[in-house]
This record gives sequence, C-alpha cells and structure tokens, in this order.
Amino acid sequence: MAPEFARARHIADKAAHAAVLVFFVTFLAFPFYWMMITTFKTNQDLYNTQNNPYLFNSPPTLRHLSVLFEDTQYLQWLLNTGFVGVVVVIITLLLAVPAGYALARMTGAWAQTLGVAIFLTYLVPPTILFIPFSRIIAMLGLQDSVWSLILVYPSFTVPFCTWLLMGFFKAIPRDLEEAAMIDGLSRFGAFVKVVVPISIAGMLTAVIFAFTLVTQEFVYGVTFITASSSYTVSVGVPTFLVRGDVYFWGSMMAACLIASVPIAIIYNFFVTRFVTDFTMGAIK
Repeated sequence: MAPEFARARHIADKAAHAAVLVFFVTFLAFPFYWMMITTFKTNQDLYNTQNNPYLFNSPPTLRHLSVLFEDTQYLQWLLNTGFVGVVVVIITLLLAVPAGYALARMTGAWAQTLGVAIFLTYLVPPTILFIPFSRIIAMLGLQDSVWSLILVYPSFTVPFCTWLLMGFFKAIPRDLEEAAMIDGLSRFGAFVKVVVPISIAGMLTAVIFAFTLVTQEFVYGVTFITASSSYTVSVGVPTFLVRGDVYFWGSMMAACLIASVPIAIIYNFFVTRFVTDFTMGAIK
C-alpha cells in the first residue's frame, strides 16, 4: 500500500507542478498574445462586442501595421530609442561601476549611508525634477534634441545601477583582490583584471535594467522634445496614435509588440544568470 501511495503522491506533485508552470507561462505570455492578435484584427472585429476577443472572427489584416509605418515616424522613433538607450547605458556603466565598487569597498558607517542616499535619489519622482531640468536644457540649447534625454536619463539610471552593483561587488571576497595585489597588480589593476570579469553578470543586470528604464520613460521625453522626428517610442506612440477620444488600438499594439519583443528576448536569453545574480546582489 505504501509504494502505491508514494507513487500517487509523486504523480500528484508532478501534476501540481505542471499546472503551476502552465498557469504562469500563460499569464506571462498572454500580453504578447493579446498584442499580436490585436495587431492583425480588423476594426470591425475589435469593436464588435459579440465577437470572441481571443480569436480571429474576421480574416487578419495588415492595415494597422500600414498605419504605423506609413502615417507615423515609428522607425525613426525606434532608432532614437535605441541610440539614447545605448549611449545612456554606456554612461551609466562608466559612472555606476566605479561608484558601486568604491561604496562596496568603503569601510565605516558612511558607506551604507551613502549607498542608501544614492538609491533614494532614484526614488525622487520625475514630476518634481522635470521643471529644473527643463531650465538646464534650455540654457544649454538642447531643446528638441535626443541629447537632452541623454543628459537627463543618467540622473535616475546611475543611482539605481550604483546601488545594484554595490550589492554584487560586496559579494566578491576581498581576498581575491589582495592576492592579485600581492602578485604585483595595483588596486586599479586588480579591479580591472579580477573584479570586472567576475562581475560581468552583475553589469549585464544593470545594463538590462538601465535600458528598460530608458525605453519606458515618458515625462522627460514629452517635456524636452516637441519635434516628432526626435521622439522616442514611449512618447511618439501615445502622441500620434491617440487623437482626442480616438485610439488606434491595432497600431498601438503593433508598436508595443515590436518594441517589447527584443527586450523580452534579451531577458529570456539571460534569464538564468539574470535571476541568480540579481538575487545574490540583493541579498548580499
């Protein structure tokens, strides 16, 4: 009787595990499915409440993609978003990596206090900062330029990534650096040749977070830029595809799908190292 009970329990455990897995996969994949099916649905199919919203009730259409690419500057917005994201990520790493390392190796009560203070600057809402920032942008003559975003975005990516990387650097034993310095390396040489290679996964985590924060930012983009050719995706899509009380749902979903799929692929490609190293950084 005992073996049969153990077998039944094993089958029940596997079934429960599979059910939980299916639930979460469905839950996480549903937004992408909804964006995809809305992209190719006709307006009559979308707005008819008698139709099944999860299936094609009419033949698919490419009309929404045509509106997106022909009636808006969506490709230019994608290029602007990619350019701003890459430059901001580079600036963020150049500032956050040495800052995070310095805070991780600093001794005394001030180290933890400075780390918390830097993170708290990330929590300041953009609605408070965009007015003084707009004055600075005007003084520098950067209105209607993507360089205004490149100047401002590090104000929230650098504090967050500094705090994040500080946790990763604290997880690296000091003994490794001391051994490298005994072998003749300087402090900077030990950092470059020992600490940086070990911290690649943590830096990748910071890159993903920084790029994601940049691509979804709206307040600064709509404040500093009025020329449509300089918009990013997060500003251009709602500005041109929401006209009064008319929402171009199909085109909006197409724009969101195209912009989100590359980021989703990057997340899933590095998901194992991303989750493991992020957890380690947060705990340490």
